[in-house]
Amino acid sequence: MPGLFSFSGDPAVKKAIVIGSGAGGATAARELQGTYDVTILEAGREFRPFALNLKIPENLKKTGLLFDAREISLLFPTMKVRRASGSRNDGPSPGSGTSGMMVVCGIGTGGTTTIATGNAVRLDHDFRRMGIDLDDPFAELAKEIPITAEHRNLWRPPTVKLFDIAETMGLNPRPTPKMGHYRNCRNCGRCVLGCPFGIKWDSRVFLREAVARGAHLVTKAKAERLEFHRGRANGVIVRTGLRRRIVPADLVVVAAGGLSTPVIMKNSGLEGVPRLFVDPVLCVAAPYPDARQNTELPMPFIVERDGYILSPYFDHLSFFFNREWKSPARNILSLMIKLADSNSGTVEDRTIHKILTPDDKQKLSEAVDLCAEIFGRLGIRREALILGTLNAGHPGGMFPLSAAEAQTLHSDHWPENVFIADASLFPVSLGRPPILTIMALAKAVARRIITTL
Repeated sequence: MPGLFSFSGDPAVKKAIVIGSGAGGATAARELQGTYDVTILEAGREFRPFALNLKIPENLKKTGLLFDAREISLLFPTMKVRRASGSRNDGPSPGSGTSGMMVVCGIGTGGTTTIATGNAVRLDHDFRRMGIDLDDPFAELAKEIPITAEHRNLWRPPTVKLFDIAETMGLNPRPTPKMGHYRNCRNCGRCVLGCPFGIKWDSRVFLREAVARGAHLVTKAKAERLEFHRGRANGVIVRTGLRRRIVPADLVVVAAGGLSTPVIMKNSGLEGVPRLFVDPVLCVAAPYPDARQNTELPMPFIVERDGYILSPYFDHLSFFFNREWKSPARNILSLMIKLADSNSGTVEDRTIHKILTPDDKQKLSEAVDLCAEIFGRLGIRREALILGTLNAGHPGGMFPLSAAEAQTLHSDHWPENVFIADASLFPVSLGRPPILTIMALAKAVARRIITTL
């Protein structure tokens, strides 16, 4: 493919490759372009929102043809779902919808930001304790991205009731800051399927800005490993279709996400540590006539507890693929539990090794009990509750930064011109939406590169 991987003709401008176009990759590419001639390698295609009328998969569910969440990629290729090995009996109630943890990620321009709920939560306390100051990057992001928590006008009546109950219980619920122009939100409930109206912000905005500044975006280009010469990276082996080639570079930033970055690094001889976290999600739901949560802004408010959060959330994966979710979509009301799981797991090319520890299961059980109490105050008996499919979508932690790396944001075990700019750098699971923090960290990494290389 002549010309597919093109760079500036100016030999004085150094060439950088950024692997990945999600939160970290798009941010790093946007920051680096100009100082470097940047090429962004994206393994997937250009993102397109899920276009089907949701009644179609709902009717398919009734036929029994939809029974495994991994089938979602047949309907929506952007969403890739894999089962974590060793997790078949995870969860507080084996056999009731929690059997086997599904790990979800986005494949395509924008990465997982396109199928996330657009939450803008600052979570840098662990970095701050290590001496990593992200104040400036967060301040810049606040100016560059529209962020608002003023969206109560979009809440359905059951959500308002859940918020009031949480307040009465002293759980201190808070409306969730969202990235986007929510004054124009249609409240269609399709945020996690790709906003069809361009309301929700995702990292494709930064990607377009990087390209407008001169960066080169190459889709369907899978980075397999880095090439080295005299202790420095000098390129990336990229597969496009059946063809492999080396793309030369003076700098490589790996931001392929918490599942793919470890594989690329390992293939390059740079091992991570078995500290994979995934932020497991379990939804507790109940039949509730005319809830219409499936056509509502997801995660409108958050309740923070020790080791997990709760938030109203309609779980499409559970609805379409979990046979226990029998009610019509409009008649299901659900609370999401998002867990800050233990750092114990790893990922290989095709296999994710991840289990819930006894401590994780204990916290998950406590969270289910709290959900049951909240639903009870809504008049719903515990016996009526149904559990969703245990799934996860915030992987990271296999290349955690330490206090010794607070100034460099770089490990001494890597070549000096190789950096990581995604959640792989997080020291522990956040158990909360990480996108804003990933972008702030990617800005800091890019700034460090510009000032030192």
